[in-house]
Amino acid sequence: MRKLEKVLFTIIPIVLAVVLSACSNKQKSEKKDFTPKTLTVAFVPSQAANKLEARAKPMEKMLSKKLGIPVHVTMSIDYTTVVEAMKSRKVDVGFLPPDGYVLAHKQGAADVLLQALRFGVKQPGGEATKDLVNSYRAEIVVRKNSKIKSWKDLKGKKIAVQTPTSSAGYVYPVAELQEKGLNVLKDCKLVTVTGHDQAVLDVLNGDTDAAFVFEDARNLVKGDVPDIMKRVVPIYFTKPIPNDTIAVRSDMSPKFKKKLAKAFIEIGESKEGKAMISSLYTHQGYVPVKDSDFDVVRKYDKIIEKEEDGK
Repeated sequence: MRKLEKVLFTIIPIVLAVVLSACSNKQKSEKKDFTPKTLTVAFVPSQAANKLEARAKPMEKMLSKKLGIPVHVTMSIDYTTVVEAMKSRKVDVGFLPPDGYVLAHKQGAADVLLQALRFGVKQPGGEATKDLVNSYRAEIVVRKNSKIKSWKDLKGKKIAVQTPTSSAGYVYPVAELQEKGLNVLKDCKLVTVTGHDQAVLDVLNGDTDAAFVFEDARNLVKGDVPDIMKRVVPIYFTKPIPNDTIAVRSDMSPKFKKKLAKAFIEIGESKEGKAMISSLYTHQGYVPVKDSDFDVVRKYDKIIEKEEDGK
């Protein structure tokens, strides 16, 4: 009997611990009840930070009016900072490129809410079409008179890039060139800059030999440099990249997600709202999207990881 009691004393606490742990994990996985009283929305500069912040400010008023709560817009230095801020619950909504979203979702920091629509781009010339699309490409640009005529000529050259979570400014060009036989991380000198406009200007001014940017980032500086299309030219285009996301913290309640999605879609449909989001990231509206739509990005991430391991 005492032996049985001893066994029971040993087993019961273990069973209870397992049950309680299972219940706790279940509660954690099911607890999506966060409804903000104040909404914090984070952006990352795709152009000069001061310009982007000024252009993003009207969103505070637009969103606040639709949601009935105060909205605060903030600028982050890069996408990794946004992901960390969402993970620590300091940011509720992040405008993230596909690779930034994939990273955030992997860390349990965010779920995808919407995907941006953009006008297509036709080449040569980099002019926008009238067709709305849910993907875009990255391009590699060089100076018009450069000796660099194709990706094969990039070995040993200085290239302006964005942070490693930028799909167009880093991930896609690096991964595709790796697949073609050029290890960019090993064989080129990468210079991290802030904003695709700055990357284009670095090429124009001769600070770098080439730049990885989204198609067609040259339009960002066209106002200041009217003949930019003639002076800086693309030599390579990647395969299509899923458009940017609006991601939300992973514990946000389904009810508020629905309300927030409706607000963003309506903003994108209004004249004033469309002008604002277009000036920020050339977005033309927002549509629902699934996490699985970004599996292609995860494939490219694996190529990058493999390249970094072998650097």
